[in-house]
Amino acid sequence: MTKSTTGNTAKQGSQQSSAEQTPSYEQAREELTDVVRRLETGGLTLEQSIELWERGERLAAICEEWLQGARAKLATAIAQRQEPQRNGSADAPF
Repeated sequence: MTKSTTGNTAKQGSQQSSAEQTPSYEQAREELTDVVRRLETGGLTLEQSIELWERGERLAAICEEWLQGARAKLATAIAQRQEPQRNGSADAPF
């Protein structure tokens, strides 16, 4: 089957191979924004739409993983910051 967007298919193939190396949050978010824009614009075949939707789902999962990792790091940092206050001596100045 020949697709009218052969260039896009090749681009998606290279993006998928590079996706094996997890993109940064910003890269994934930017590509996800592009996927949504392309889906909203329309004019795609059903097969193309499904492929884009699936890519969008993978990108959304990558973004969520990055955000969960950031939340965990933030929670750890906050806990470490509060720990000296709990374990500090009574004559500590702060």
